[in-house]
Amino acid sequence: MKKRVMNTTVLFFAGASCLQPSAIAEVADRIVAVVGNEPIFKSDIDNRVLMARIQYPELAQDKGVHRSILDGLIDQKIILAKAEIDSVPLDLNNLDAMASDRFKQIRSRFASASEMESRIGKSSAGIRESIREELRNQQLIDTLRKKKSSGVTITYDEVMAFYSTNRDQIPEIPEEVSLSQIIKYPAVLPEAKAKSLATIQSLKDKLKGGANFADLAMKYSEDPGSARSGGDLGFARKGQFIPSFEYAALSLKEGGISDIVETRYGYHIIQLLSKEENSLHVRHILIGLDHSKEDFSEVIPQFKKLYAEVLSGKENFADMAKKYSDDPASAALGGIITGSSSKPTLTPSSLLPQLQEIVAKLKKPGDISEPQEINPAQGEPFYAIFRLNQRMAAHPLDPEKEYALLADQALDYKNRQLFNQWVQQLRKEVYVRTSDI
Repeated sequence: MKKRVMNTTVLFFAGASCLQPSAIAEVADRIVAVVGNEPIFKSDIDNRVLMARIQYPELAQDKGVHRSILDGLIDQKIILAKAEIDSVPLDLNNLDAMASDRFKQIRSRFASASEMESRIGKSSAGIRESIREELRNQQLIDTLRKKKSSGVTITYDEVMAFYSTNRDQIPEIPEEVSLSQIIKYPAVLPEAKAKSLATIQSLKDKLKGGANFADLAMKYSEDPGSARSGGDLGFARKGQFIPSFEYAALSLKEGGISDIVETRYGYHIIQLLSKEENSLHVRHILIGLDHSKEDFSEVIPQFKKLYAEVLSGKENFADMAKKYSDDPASAALGGIITGSSSKPTLTPSSLLPQLQEIVAKLKKPGDISEPQEINPAQGEPFYAIFRLNQRMAAHPLDPEKEYALLADQALDYKNRQLFNQWVQQLRKEVYVRTSDI
């Protein structure tokens, strides 16, 4: 299992290598491997080993970690060479957004930009470019991996053989809960709304005067995920957007520009680029609301009344969620919160610490929490009540009852095995020379 951990994390450490503190003693560098015409330096391996041991302290005494990371880096270079030959496509908008987010995470670890640059030994632009290059490499490899696994299936006998061989290494199913929620965001003060509305109206006037939509989005939009790409949100399935936003988009003709649309995120101007039967492609300009000027005075009494009616049985929780909750995704499901892959359950440990405390007090199905203000580390505060629908204790994986989960694990293992075999075949086609580390 340790070898598996190393194989799955080596690319992460490759991406983190630009974060090495300048306190690392400089030593004479040397080439430890050559892949085609690409050299791999000892410093590359040393940096990745350090990051691996920070992430996995149990590797501190593992004398094979250097070799494992070197093998992983060789494989990475071989796969990247193949990806370049095959002209694997990239989502550049997503790549730029991911690089920007990663840079912000790194920047947040330091008191100032100058401290960051001093500790890492690169300019901010250099750090950003290093992050983008590593994320680009990872995206190329992931895309190629998905391409190779396309169409691979697995039989019942293969799944059971996987279970028989690996049952002692398959982790138990963690505790899961099914929760429903009703949440309300505070009202934004009228003066804050008026200021944002005036800004979006001025942009609407510029568009009427012939200004380019994408240029205005890049310059003024406050949606960090789309502004740099001219407000482009890409293709999305119908039903993914907030109803008022989607209704306005669907009412447009291709190329058309909407009036000002209000959502809880702020004010939008939308342009429909194209529309298909089940999807639409839009871009938008967003002027957000100043959430530092919010008012809970109306929310609190409304929530207390709603809570009392649901608790007494006078009103149904699901009906109230559909009618009042400010979260459109869960409201459409009667308040049910979905986890990863749209599962109707989630693990308590994945929740915010404040929510973990609330859920821990809900002992039996049907229990409802008292109204409480929730303050996430990122994002705006809100009031919420939660209902426990079901609690499932941690338990060993049952190959029959949880066959679908087991089959996913077995298929993932099979795909990794096939991919590794393919990489080993590529190794025979590419010149590789290694020396002692």
